[in-house]
Amino acid sequence: MQVQENFSLKKLNTFGIAVNVKYFATFNTVDEINELLEFNKQQTLVLGGGSNILFTKNFDGLILKNEIKGIKIIKEDEHYVYVQSGAGENWHQFVLYCIHNNFAGVENLSLIPGNVGASPMQNIGAYGVELKEVFYALEAFHLTEKKIHQFTLNDCEFGYRESIFKKKFKNEFAIINVIFRLSKIPHFNTSYGAIEQELEKMGVEELSIKAISDAVINIRTSKLPDPSQIGNAGSFFKNPEVTHSIFDILYSKFPGIVGYNLPSGNVKLAAGWLIEQCGFKGYRKGDAGCHEKQALVLVNYGKANGDEIFNLSEIIIASVKEKFGVVLEREVNII
Repeated sequence: MQVQENFSLKKLNTFGIAVNVKYFATFNTVDEINELLEFNKQQTLVLGGGSNILFTKNFDGLILKNEIKGIKIIKEDEHYVYVQSGAGENWHQFVLYCIHNNFAGVENLSLIPGNVGASPMQNIGAYGVELKEVFYALEAFHLTEKKIHQFTLNDCEFGYRESIFKKKFKNEFAIINVIFRLSKIPHFNTSYGAIEQELEKMGVEELSIKAISDAVINIRTSKLPDPSQIGNAGSFFKNPEVTHSIFDILYSKFPGIVGYNLPSGNVKLAAGWLIEQCGFKGYRKGDAGCHEKQALVLVNYGKANGDEIFNLSEIIIASVKEKFGVVLEREVNII
């Protein structure tokens, strides 16, 4: 365990923003977190895969990178297997582990960047599935109390790309491990997006969780930039939710508008479509821009700084509000 000073975070955030932190260290155990917190009394930030964060300035404090690893089955019954993963495990590698062992439930969440510990913080979701549907429990270490707390499904207060860790307890906990309840008997979810078309294109005759995972991977790689090639944090904005009456008004003005009916009776709009209609798909100013295949993804083409990415997001929010009367909310955490 070593504390480094004036450490570059460029390779530790998927936007590739060149910022430094005053003190940096990694931890593999709770004991190591305790030691590191004794070292530093300033602001502390726990970093996972760096895939949902935009640094706009240097960080004058301590950043701890979570590298707690390990995957194990803790119990099972006739229908479910309960799998515990260290928060520092790569999310997609965890998904592949589940598929290899025929544990169903996370296949639609294939290729989402980041680590396991961030998955409940963000309540990650894709292609008709959200993390809360497979979540069972987690352990998290309170950075001030220096105690481990248990969180159940209800404790986490999951919402659309939200949890108690992004609101009430923001920056108060380091997630240690997450327990998932995965199905031994798969219930396939292929109705969202282009999954069915991709499965047909692949020539899949017998549906399986691996086939769905492969389809999702194909779709994501065809339209989303690889962070190792072009800096980005995936979807930058949440898909906004409006009432059905507001959607009807928007539909009368914009017949091509994309919306999905929700169980609540509201309609979820496709933020990417709204942004594209405002002319931002493929937009670039300097090294900050919107991806040419998906307007929802803001990108760093090389040397953009965090302020340039943030300012572009401000312009997009204002433009969408002016054209549609809809206010976009950022999904990415701004530091």
